[in-house]
Amino acid sequence: MNDSPGWATPGSPSDGQGSEADRPAAPPAADGKWSAAQPPPGQWSSPGTTPPPAPAPAPTPPAPPSRPAGWGSYDSASQPARQQPGPPYGYPGAPGGWAGPPPAAKPGVIPLRPLGLGEILDGAVSTLRGHWRSVLSVSLVVAALCQIGLLFVQRATVDSALLSTGRRPTDAELADQLGNTAFLYGAQYFLEALGLFLVTALLAPVVSSAVLGRTSTVSGTLKAVRPLAPRMIGLIAVLVLGALAAAFVPALPGILTGNVTAAALGVPVGLVLLAWFYVTFVLAPPALMLERGSVTDALKRSAKLVRGSWWRIFGISMLTWVLRTITAGIIVMPFAGIALFLAPGGFSGLLDGTAATSWTFLIITALGGIIGSAVTVPMQTGVTTLLYVDQRIRREALDLELARAAGQDGAGPVTGG
Repeated sequence: MNDSPGWATPGSPSDGQGSEADRPAAPPAADGKWSAAQPPPGQWSSPGTTPPPAPAPAPTPPAPPSRPAGWGSYDSASQPARQQPGPPYGYPGAPGGWAGPPPAAKPGVIPLRPLGLGEILDGAVSTLRGHWRSVLSVSLVVAALCQIGLLFVQRATVDSALLSTGRRPTDAELADQLGNTAFLYGAQYFLEALGLFLVTALLAPVVSSAVLGRTSTVSGTLKAVRPLAPRMIGLIAVLVLGALAAAFVPALPGILTGNVTAAALGVPVGLVLLAWFYVTFVLAPPALMLERGSVTDALKRSAKLVRGSWWRIFGISMLTWVLRTITAGIIVMPFAGIALFLAPGGFSGLLDGTAATSWTFLIITALGGIIGSAVTVPMQTGVTTLLYVDQRIRREALDLELARAAGQDGAGPVTGG
């Protein structure tokens, strides 16, 4: 017997349901005693009456309109998408069943979801291959200007940067030699970084079009870049000067005082500061060109997007740089062989340094450098822009906006990273 109210549902055969006074009386048996066969509780009716009809079931509310699995709900006021709770992929009853999640939408060179290393590299190469007219037109002009400037710097400083083998130099001469060499490589890095940042900014609209699966033209690219040209120049100046300061300021006291030990100790410190500066602000050029903010906004935007992913961006950028350097070296190698064959003194001139000072050697190797840079620099800049897109997808659900812009809202779900 259960005497606690609320435990048994109405009409259930539990003991203690209602009171004896409320229970309808059962008809007695012919002998005046109660019949052993009793109707089930809740089905008693008065003699001679028809039982009332059962109440109609409540109408089932209509099911909400379905959305593609994985997209989640999206707040139009620039809020990121929230995934609806449910069983994970790969379990019975989950979206996709045992087959796993359906593929993400891919209107262009990358799928619209968080990217892996292979997808970033493939997207950069696909951009170069599919938009080669716009990409090579920009990179060839920038590479030619940078190589011409480097050619004159090499011709003016290579004599002072060569070590003399006739006698052992003094500490002061070593310090001067180190300073001249630092100036030569600093100028080379200045021009290379200038070209890299400039091509990254100029090709950011091209990579953006490639992500959306749209075509691009040289005139359209220049039209998109022209209003931002002053800010772009200012940003590149800040980045190049900041990189040079990070690399050479630690070794500068030793160079100025003639202390070789202090200068040598400053070199690794400068390399560490240079790596930190480059990775922290490497996303500033695409941020400026695609978000159209100020120089300060672009620098802050890059630092914010890189925060928490510094080592990942550093690793991908370093790997891309290694691949680009190897590819450029393979392209330049035949030109260096031709230059060595035509330069005065031949191989012996290369050993004593006289070949490196001849215009023949410098011009031919500069031609190889132009071709190598024009082909390989867009790969590095494409990776940088795709890293910017990837970071915004991971943190701001940019994939939803890209899918809308590409007209593929329902083309496929965006899987989580």
